[in-house]
Amino acid sequence: MTDYIFDINLDTFEEKVIIASQSQPVLVDFWAEWCSPCLFIAPILKQVLKNYKGNVLLAKLEVDEGKNMKLAGQYQVRGFPTIILFEKGQAIARFSSARPAHFIKEFIETNSQLLEL
Repeated sequence: MTDYIFDINLDTFEEKVIIASQSQPVLVDFWAEWCSPCLFIAPILKQVLKNYKGNVLLAKLEVDEGKNMKLAGQYQVRGFPTIILFEKGQAIARFSSARPAHFIKEFIETNSQLLEL
């Protein structure tokens, strides 16, 4: 992973998503190993995030590990992958399913209040 793409879990969620999103956009990728669309979108998310050069973070949450499913329930995730954009400690936008790079870029730029382009 990189400084701006990293794995999280229930224990690190508060620090790496809620607190970090006070100053910059954080996408959370709720995914599962068995999910084909999750595996398809992963390299697309990485490529899109690379273009933001660390100005947008990507936190990857494997829902089947440990207590992580509690977060999926808390944020009413019904299918995988679900990508939720957090800013100022709040979930402000989301999408589900695998999407192309141009959709992800437009999603970030349309919904983010913190991103300086």
